[in-house]
Amino acid sequence: MNNLVKNEKLQMVVVATATAIGAEFKIHPFQGDVFRIGFGVSTFLLFLLFTRHLPYIKTGIITGILNAVLQNSLAAGAYYLIYAFGMSRIQKRLDRFQPLVLGGIVTAIDFASNVTELLLHGLMLGTYRFSFHEWCYLFMVAILRSYFIIGLFSSISINQMRALHAEQEKRIKQMLNVGAGLYGEAIYLRKSMETIERITASSFDLYRKLKKDRLCDYSRQTIAVAQQLHEVKKDSQRILAGLRKLYDDEIVFDLTLTEIVRFVVEGNREYSEMLKKKIVIEAETEVKRDLCRPDYFPLMTVLNNLVANAVEAIDKQGAIHLKVFEDERDFVFIVRDSGRGIPEELRGIIFEPGFTTKFNEKGVSANGIGLSHVREIVRSFGGHIAVEPAGRSGGSRFVVRLPKPDVEQGGHQDVS
Repeated sequence: MNNLVKNEKLQMVVVATATAIGAEFKIHPFQGDVFRIGFGVSTFLLFLLFTRHLPYIKTGIITGILNAVLQNSLAAGAYYLIYAFGMSRIQKRLDRFQPLVLGGIVTAIDFASNVTELLLHGLMLGTYRFSFHEWCYLFMVAILRSYFIIGLFSSISINQMRALHAEQEKRIKQMLNVGAGLYGEAIYLRKSMETIERITASSFDLYRKLKKDRLCDYSRQTIAVAQQLHEVKKDSQRILAGLRKLYDDEIVFDLTLTEIVRFVVEGNREYSEMLKKKIVIEAETEVKRDLCRPDYFPLMTVLNNLVANAVEAIDKQGAIHLKVFEDERDFVFIVRDSGRGIPEELRGIIFEPGFTTKFNEKGVSANGIGLSHVREIVRSFGGHIAVEPAGRSGGSRFVVRLPKPDVEQGGHQDVS
């Protein structure tokens, strides 16, 4: 079935048949049957615009032959051949023309094809003179049907582009969420590798001490543990390299600071809907120069996790406000929510590794990058993160300050 749809010869026959059917709906503007105006031309033009991969001249020949046979008129067949030849001259440049210009070109092709058809009629049936009024009538018909089809085609194309843009936006958001998630997991893994390195070094140190004290059995066990840890480290390095490649491959375009904020807000709106919470998430960006960043995952990871934490801190309904502005030295990011808030006695330890207030019904702590790793990313920019009460409305207020030079250079967080 797919082969039939992709068959060019079959497609050209379909174009010719549809044009022939459209040509049956016609009017005769002049006396007698010497000339007629039908919907075949409009149908033919619409198909040519949507099937640019087809050879226009061959399509015109097939269409002309079929119309000549059905209408018993060689001149009618010649019309489509001339029309297709004219369209073939601009086939590869159709996208370069503005609709108004394209309509004018198609009008000229239509009018020239009509003139050719009339000349052939005159040669075959004898001299037939047309008045200036009749020539103007033909020209007006060419204008009307050419611009009508160009307008219809443009309208359909715009709707297709809108649908394509919406699908691309959806894919970009999914891709950014995956990339930011991979970046966070890579940081976790790098931290684990640093821990493994320290344990391995301690194991070798213990091995040397045990061997020095002639505790051979214990020293052999210790070196075996160290070797196993070394293997775990190598496996972790391979996994980390794979993760790095995955999220690096996602970076195929640059994002501005405003776009990063927009994707964070839109993604967390969907997250709140998934959690069946009625949360109003708003963003406010006030920067003099909207940075365009190719390595946006670190910053997006920070903002995404702070806003996601705010979503989780709100029970059923509430509001989250993300504000971005700059002062003389820093870019400042403020995430304020109307959730439960953080008790004063916990504010000093919420950034410590392993700290969490999220547990499921089985008592298992929540996963995610965690505020400790958010702080690590912020520090990689040479920045600072703090939490404070949101004010009378309750909730929390996270303030992230990142020095301008470090943000512009992309920070120094390396997960390789």
